[in-house]
Amino acid sequence: MYLPPHDPHVNDPMRFKPLFRIHLMERKAATVECMYGHKGPHHGHIQIVKKDEFSTKCNQTDHHRMSGGRQEEFRTWLREEWGRTLEDIFHEHMQELILMKFIYTSQYDNCLTYRRIYLPPSRPDDLIKPGLFKGTYGSHGLEIVMLSFHGRRARGTKITGDPNIPAGQQTVEIDLRHQIQLPDLENQRNFNELSRIVLEVRERVRQEQQEGGYEAGEGRGRQGLRESQPSPAQPRAEAPSRGPDGTPAEDGGEPGDAVAVAEQPAQSGQGQPFVLPVGVSSRNEDYPRTCRMCFYGTGLIAGHGFTSPERTPGVFILFDEDRFGFVWLELKSFSLYSRVQATFRNADAPSPQAFDEMLKNIQSLTS
Repeated sequence: MYLPPHDPHVNDPMRFKPLFRIHLMERKAATVECMYGHKGPHHGHIQIVKKDEFSTKCNQTDHHRMSGGRQEEFRTWLREEWGRTLEDIFHEHMQELILMKFIYTSQYDNCLTYRRIYLPPSRPDDLIKPGLFKGTYGSHGLEIVMLSFHGRRARGTKITGDPNIPAGQQTVEIDLRHQIQLPDLENQRNFNELSRIVLEVRERVRQEQQEGGYEAGEGRGRQGLRESQPSPAQPRAEAPSRGPDGTPAEDGGEPGDAVAVAEQPAQSGQGQPFVLPVGVSSRNEDYPRTCRMCFYGTGLIAGHGFTSPERTPGVFILFDEDRFGFVWLELKSFSLYSRVQATFRNADAPSPQAFDEMLKNIQSLTS
């Protein structure tokens, strides 16, 4: 298992944890050992379910138990997974989310089903190289997101999930047709100014949808209006939960008077100063202070158990080839993403169609 670094250190390397090992014997025989727990290897089982899918089972789950009971198991898990103790976590909401994650993940006792994941195909005109990224998700800690490009859209698909948004769902979707021009540095600190700009872009997108300016298919331009509009049926990610009370935001927002969208191509290589607005929370304050360009996007938020999922507006900020960010407007929260530098052999999709089909399959598992 590849685990993200401890929150909020997105630039640190991934951590490796063995779960099973197989000893190949003579005459094509093999023994399987479960590596889970702290009592050493013990008997396990691996079964090939079908193509690109297998399951694992521990036959001695008592080896996973600790003498101090569930409390000791939880504290040990907290140190290993989060790099901290329960006493370090003062926020009650964060304690609740961490406990939920522990209960959810520990109940399987390393009896799991694995499905193959392809890395996204890369094209010369992609904004940056697609791939896996570590991202900050508020009280949920760090999660792994796959960034892929689809015509004039980019998608961030959760590879690891949380009690609100499960793995397989689209955490963010970026509309590469609508570039956002940030105000000067002083006005960037004003959240109301950023909100006005983003809601104005959202209104423009809605008008284009209503006027039928975009075809339904991906990557097909129509009468010079750039390309297809993102489908509203595709959900994705989140930050803390839905908000302190778990209620969705209003679906309105009056557009401002000034036009703040830069429709012209981005000036590559020319960075601009960037700072988060006052009042926007960030788990990692060590974000870049210069960005290349910004685009309008939407993020998925939901209540616990993926209830009442809703796409909400936000801003995608491209910092460099290996880092980007997303401002969740409704949550007043910022997620920072850093590229996973680990290399995975034999992980390329055999075709773009096979990759798209994989995305649909992993999303359908949790929809």
